[in-house]
Amino acid sequence: MDVDWRREALALAGRLREAGDLTDAAWAAAVAATPRHVLVPKAYQQGEDGGWEEVDTVESGLAYSTTTLVTELDGDGRPVSSSTKPDLMVRMLEALDVRDGHRVLEIGTGTGYNAALLAKRLGDERVYSVDVDPRLVATAGKRLAEFGCRPRLAAKDGIGGWPEHGPYDRIIATCAVPSVPSAWIGQVAEGGKVLVDVKVNTGAGNLVLLTRHEDRLEGRFTKRWAAFMGMRHDVKAGKTVESPKAAGERQRTTTAPRRPWDDHREVWFLAGLGLPKEIRYGYVLDPATREPTASMLRAPDGSWCEAWDGGVREAGPTSLWAEVERAYRMWCDWGEPGWERLGLTVTPDGQWWWLDEPSRRISPTGT
Repeated sequence: MDVDWRREALALAGRLREAGDLTDAAWAAAVAATPRHVLVPKAYQQGEDGGWEEVDTVESGLAYSTTTLVTELDGDGRPVSSSTKPDLMVRMLEALDVRDGHRVLEIGTGTGYNAALLAKRLGDERVYSVDVDPRLVATAGKRLAEFGCRPRLAAKDGIGGWPEHGPYDRIIATCAVPSVPSAWIGQVAEGGKVLVDVKVNTGAGNLVLLTRHEDRLEGRFTKRWAAFMGMRHDVKAGKTVESPKAAGERQRTTTAPRRPWDDHREVWFLAGLGLPKEIRYGYVLDPATREPTASMLRAPDGSWCEAWDGGVREAGPTSLWAEVERAYRMWCDWGEPGWERLGLTVTPDGQWWWLDEPSRRISPTGT
């Protein structure tokens, strides 16, 4: 692989161009010049039993694939860090409109692959990257140095950015946030851009491309949907205590889609603006076939619902499915807008969502 990696990296760049994910020759050159196998020598693959197995990315052929590679698990065996799909990464870099001479702050160093692409394009001295995990930062720095790449790295909670070196021309986050940190506003030069995955409490949302104006960040969601793991912080969160499932079942009909998080992601996002925090969602499985028979929502106050095509069962003080129905009606009334019609404004005092233009604010009860 020490001999063949350049061929593999060049082939990856070619596949990305053929697929239409990569159009900029400078980014194609950066992909072709970056030995991803050095940065991601090992990854985890999930088996049929749900468990994770460590694999060698070179032997498995994953190093130069267009696959997201899970690179870190927590003590409970849950993924907490990954190397983003190269096709998504280059689409993000092109959407961010990074140009020669720009200074870029990356939130979420991870393996260092994206920092390497930026450094190959802009030069080490123009790339800054932070991650909350000191061990990840140290490992990424060591591996980057193996092929002469030395962007500036720091172990920091990304919520605060890296103000000492701002303002930046661009900020790119490779993690999801429930709201755009206000600290980032002052770290972007006027006219600069921020690209970040914003997810509300249901885990629904998308990448949003924001431009820095004098007093705010403002912009629209990207047309194509994408998702990242949530931003981690250096404060340990307590465990959620779930209330018992409420009794007193009610049953009725419904016209809302029963799998909005899969089939109607914009609807699920709109529903998330009104649903309780720490909502859980998933499927009810047939015990014999393990196939989904209904969708399920459950809230910390014990409220729950199960929905299937045309019907819903629910109980508890909060009518969870009513929020999905409300969101679906709004979405239909607005002409079934795609992500590109939805936008976000961020100020030091807060943020709000809008439809088509900033003056048409979206609230939990509509615009």
